[in-house]
Amino acid sequence: MGETTLFYIIIFILIGQYLLHFVLDVLNAKSFSEAIPEEVNDVFNEEEYRKSQAYKKTNHSFGLFSDGVSLGATLLFLFLGGFEWVDQLARSWVSGTIPVALVFFGIILLGSSLLSMPFSYYKTFVIEERFGFNKTSKGTFATDILKGWLLAVLLGGGVLALFIWFYQWAGQDFWWYAWIVFAVFIMGINLFYSRFIVPIFNKQTVLEEGSLKNAIESYAQKVGFELNKIFVIDGSKRSTKANAYFSGFGKEKRITLFDTLIQDLDEEEIVAVLAHEVGHYQKKHVLFNLFVSVALTGFTLFVLSLFINNPDISLAIGVNQPSFHAGLVGFMLLYSPISELTGLAMNYISRKFEYQADNYAKSTFAAQPLITSLKKLSKNSLSNLTPHPAYVFVHYSHPALVQRIRNLKA
Repeated sequence: MGETTLFYIIIFILIGQYLLHFVLDVLNAKSFSEAIPEEVNDVFNEEEYRKSQAYKKTNHSFGLFSDGVSLGATLLFLFLGGFEWVDQLARSWVSGTIPVALVFFGIILLGSSLLSMPFSYYKTFVIEERFGFNKTSKGTFATDILKGWLLAVLLGGGVLALFIWFYQWAGQDFWWYAWIVFAVFIMGINLFYSRFIVPIFNKQTVLEEGSLKNAIESYAQKVGFELNKIFVIDGSKRSTKANAYFSGFGKEKRITLFDTLIQDLDEEEIVAVLAHEVGHYQKKHVLFNLFVSVALTGFTLFVLSLFINNPDISLAIGVNQPSFHAGLVGFMLLYSPISELTGLAMNYISRKFEYQADNYAKSTFAAQPLITSLKKLSKNSLSNLTPHPAYVFVHYSHPALVQRIRNLKA
């Protein structure tokens, strides 16, 4: 298969994926005006529902525009030889396989970040501001970007350099060594994300003594769940939207509650949300997701090892001097349909896991406070109560609110 054929396959993939998601977005938008199901007709009053409709329609229009610009920019970059220009620029600045690759990806990621920045700014300071969600200051917005760049350079650059070094050292068998490194990296992120990464962006404090902590500890003791790390994160620093999440495993496991969650829900509802998160751990969902992530990484690296030495992949994106870094870009574009399929499978499994965690909370605590907490969180985030089933199937990692309530009431 020649470089020209591969080039047009890449173009077909990019346009095909865009059209698929465009159709799904349009289908989902058509469901905005559907009658609210009986199970959730108490979430919004008439004024709040109109606000929710306006929020969804605004995000829909904005998403279509930003996705179109992204596709257009990518196609222009391919047709006008953008990757060749970046490759030559990198080679004019540095020499050596690893330095050239690092500069090459650095320029591309910087350009992508700069292109997306106005859209992120508009989303945060216009759309989210208009609907009362935004709490991010312009200073926080800027420092978040700078911190993200720094992490990309240190973590991403380090992993990429090691990745290429393995290729130079082990040839086509490099994927074994890269897989081990990525597996350790993935497990490290899962274990220590909350301890080392989150504090870069947010302040975490131990949940203070009081009735809420007593209620949480009482529940944890009841279900035999060892929990001595309950943290509150300053989510209100950026948004009024609330959340809670479970991270780590073994002695590093911890529950993190957004301060907005504590403000929005009563004590029983917070314990119900925590019971759901404990359910994920007790049902081994955390370990399953970790294992699948490592396995999928290994599969992707193995497939990469079969094609990375094919110069046509580099030539297909317009780079005249075949290289590992150009081949990696071409491979990622060609591999994206498989990533879409694995994403579909993972979303399907994730929705099943959410039902299981809900059932665990229902059986070990109570269904009703979890139902009321889900309703409050949906109301406060103006979420879509009537998403199109096809959109849910492709994009949702959680079941729609109506489906979760029906399951909890079953």
